[in-house]
Amino acid sequence: MNGQFDGDYLFKKLTGKKVPIKVALLDQSIVAGIGNIYASESLFEAGISPLRESASLSRKECRRLAEAVRLTLNKAIEAGGSTLKDYRKPDGSEGYFQHLHCVYNKTGQQCPNCTCNINRTGGIKRIVQAGRSTFYCPTKQK
Repeated sequence: MNGQFDGDYLFKKLTGKKVPIKVALLDQSIVAGIGNIYASESLFEAGISPLRESASLSRKECRRLAEAVRLTLNKAIEAGGSTLKDYRKPDGSEGYFQHLHCVYNKTGQQCPNCTCNINRTGGIKRIVQAGRSTFYCPTKQK
């Protein structure tokens, strides 16, 4: 990512957007390079619900989300990406970021560092947005 990606950039791009923030993050005209896994993980890191309307995010929340995106992508790069079904690095080896996922593909599990009562909440939720799976913690992500 270039130096232009920050909270102010994201805030300007999201102004007037009526789509859920998770859908906006997948829009390559808004932010290039964020895939489905990294969008869910970034929103979890930022504590923002994927159901929130994009335009409802404050400038402060956009700063927090931009920082979370950078952190998530940097961790993923360091770990060599996420190997799920068919992804492999160019040399044929697997990435290891899937072992660091907090919410992605963890339906019903308790998320890390969360105070929710999994017996009451049912743990991490999975929904479908724009034809893609979204994973989130309704307690931590507002």
